[in-house]
This record gives sequence, C-alpha cells and structure tokens, in this order.
Amino acid sequence: MALSTTASQSDVSVHSTFASRYVRASLPRFKIPEQSIPKDAAYQIINDELMLDGNPRLNLASFVTTWMEPECDKLIMAAINKNYVDMDEYPVTTELQAKSETAVGVGTVGSSEAIMLAGLAFKRRWQNRRKQEGKPIDSPNIVTGANVQVCWEKFARYFEVELKEVKLRDGYYVMDPEKAVEMVDENTICVAAILGSTLNGEFEDVKCLNDLLLAKNEETGWNTPIHVDAASGGFIAPFLYPDLEWDFRLPLVKSINVSGHKYGLVYAGIGWVIWRSKEDLPDELIFHINYLGADQPTFTLNFSKGSSQVIAQYYQLIRLGYEGYKMVMENCTDNMVVLKEGLEKTGRFDIVSKDVGVPLVAFTLKDRNHFDEFQISDMLRRYGWIVPAYTMPPDAQHVTVLRVVIREDFSRTLAERLVIDVTKVLHELDSLPARVINSGNVSVTDADNGTKVVVKKSEIETQREITSVWKKFVMERKKMNGVC
Repeated sequence: MALSTTASQSDVSVHSTFASRYVRASLPRFKIPEQSIPKDAAYQIINDELMLDGNPRLNLASFVTTWMEPECDKLIMAAINKNYVDMDEYPVTTELQAKSETAVGVGTVGSSEAIMLAGLAFKRRWQNRRKQEGKPIDSPNIVTGANVQVCWEKFARYFEVELKEVKLRDGYYVMDPEKAVEMVDENTICVAAILGSTLNGEFEDVKCLNDLLLAKNEETGWNTPIHVDAASGGFIAPFLYPDLEWDFRLPLVKSINVSGHKYGLVYAGIGWVIWRSKEDLPDELIFHINYLGADQPTFTLNFSKGSSQVIAQYYQLIRLGYEGYKMVMENCTDNMVVLKEGLEKTGRFDIVSKDVGVPLVAFTLKDRNHFDEFQISDMLRRYGWIVPAYTMPPDAQHVTVLRVVIREDFSRTLAERLVIDVTKVLHELDSLPARVINSGNVSVTDADNGTKVVVKKSEIETQREITSVWKKFVMERKKMNGVC
C-alpha cells in the first residue's frame, strides 16, 4: 500500500530556499512587506539581485579601492558595529586616527565632505577679515579650473559662493595658473588646485600658482590663499615624486584634502582635510559636545560614522609603511605604461593623460567617422570591463575620451587582457556599416532635368534604418556564436 502526504506552505521538512514559496512570490519594491520571510530566503533573494551588478575589480571608472587583504577585511567586520563618534566609549579607535603630533585636521567620509569643510573655513576667514576692514561680505568667490570634481560645484551652490572657472583648451586639460590668478579679486576666498585631475590624472602646477599668487598678493595687498585638492594625488606624490612642491612647503597652501579610500588603499568611506595651522581654522566653526561622556570638539557635516575605515587605514599604514606604498604606486605606474603602450600599438588612439600624475590612461580615437568612444565603452561591457567615456568640460567639450584608472589590484595580466579586448571591440565595430554623417538626408534625382534634390528623412525613418542595421549585425553575431 503506497503512503502519501500533502505538503503545505508551513512544511519545513524541505530546507532548500529554492524549493520554498518565497522565491515564487514577487516582493514589494516600494513599500515594506506585510509578512516576514526567513533569513535565508531574504539573503538569497538579495544576493541573486546583486549578481547583476558589475564586478568591482573590473570597474575601471572608479578611483576608489576595490580590494583589501583578508586580514584587513576581518578587522573591518569586527569593528562594523562601532560608531566612531562615540570617542569616549571607543578610546583606542579614537587614538588610531589621532596619532599625529602637529596636524590640525579632521577625518571625513571622503574628499567631498573635506572640501565642504575647507571651503567653509576659507569663507569664514574671508568674512572675518572683511568685517574688520569694514567691507561688504555678500559676494565671495572661489577660483578653480573647469576640470574640478562636482563637489566643488556643490560647495559653491550650497554655501552661496560664486564659482569662477578657468576654461580648458585643446591639449591643456587642467587649470592654467596664469589665467587663474588673473581671475582673482578682493572677494576671492581661495584658489583651488587639483593634484590629480579626474579627467586625465594630471597634476596641476601648484608651485607656479603659488609664485604667481604671491606676486599678486604683494601688488594688491590681498592675502588670497590656496587649497590643494589632493583626493587622488595625496597618496601618490609623496612616494613617487617626493621633490614635487605642492603641499605646505608652499606658503600660500593653507589646507589640503585627501581620500584614504582612493590611493590610501581603503574601501570607500574615509578622507581628511588638514590645515597648515590652528589660525587657518576659525574657532567659531568648531562645536563642543559632552553628552557622549566627555568634552568632544567636532567639525563635520555629519555626525555618526563607522569606525571600520579608520581601523582599515591604520592597518594599511603600519602594514605597508613607506616602502610598501612606494612599491604599490610604482606597480600601478608600470601597469599604466603597459596599457598605454598597448593602446598606442593599435594605431587607433591618441593618449591625453600624462606620465606624471595619477596612474591612469585617458585616450581618444584618432578617427571618429565610423564609430565613437561611447560605442567602445558600451561594447567593452560585453567582456566585463567598465570603462567610462565622457566629454571634456568647456572649452574642450568637443573632445571625448575613454579613461582607465589603474588601481592596486589591476595587474599587468589584466592590462594585457584589456588591450586584447579593446582590439576585439575595434574589429567588431569596424565590421559595422559606417555612420552616415547626414543620415537624415537622402538624395533623389529629378527625372525631368536630372538634377539631385535632397529630401530630409523623418526621425522615425532614420531610427528604423539604424535599428535594421543593428538587428542584422546582432543576428550575424548569433549565427557565429551558436552553442550546441
């Protein structure tokens, strides 16, 4: 006699998540669900969705660290429940970030917050000086290059400071120090120089800017200072270019920001801003609290933040030391050269990045008549690579570039592999029909007199033509890549 049982939704004898009802039901996407679900089912559902993300190691768009040693990962997980702001409760963690004899600065969640704080300090010092002189304080401005990261634009807009940008030009994609100094006036709270442009990795000439600004200050009686945005370059220049003068060796440099989560080699969430002296940070910007157990000075835009990144940065500093950081930066530079030379050998690209600067390769097509950089970027995703394509800021917006950031975990093997895949993409794009410059027009011959009349195609006709070409291309690819 056969025995049978009827399974119910409450039957837990089958423990496989994929055999449960939770993977069959659709979860609410914009509101909290009414019912709870088991922890393993919640984990599996979220994990499955996250599989569709790109691979962080192959995300060559980002300057942010994507790999750390397993020992550091353990320290991060052990401290993930510590709130750094509770300094009285976690004194040892606090000491890790305070191990400096002379520095005046503050830890932040990254360079964006650091720049906001530095900008506020400059604005307040300018206001205080103008008040003492009996002058108006309603029109502060800041001078930067058009190549600055968006956080500078945020600072200007959020804190009501006019942003005066030095425009770029062909072949010169950083701030021109001479033009920057020309734009300085009595309302300029500071000039911001970038040590490692986001666009092409180039270091701006901070020493030249300092010398020119010294001369202008002496001529006018102003005291316009310099801030150095060393978000990327701050952990590169000391190890690769120790003789380069960009920091507090220059008298007008009053503050510097740097990101630990870039070439400080820590996961996202840590940065600093450092001032030359206490006089450069107005006291009225610093708050004192005691409700966490002891008097605690604070100058931040947010309050709570995790301790994990602070501990991770301390790990990297004592683990690598000067020797280790130097070796990592040299390896990044060597792999940058490998990639650069490989791309140059294709004969299809012009390199717009510099050998001295952040280790990255920014490159542009020599011939854009057949396809452009955006199509290359799109097709590289088929191989797993995330390589951004973007246009330069004014007045070089007609220049489009691709950029590959060389991080610690980007090996020579990956550099060589990327060159191979770029070459494959070029061959694939070469096989596509050439882009028709005037694709919206068609020439028709008049039967009576033999003259040609240009008839403009409608938008829908042009779109259908493009779609037809791509469908044909995709079908041909499927025939070639058939799986038995």
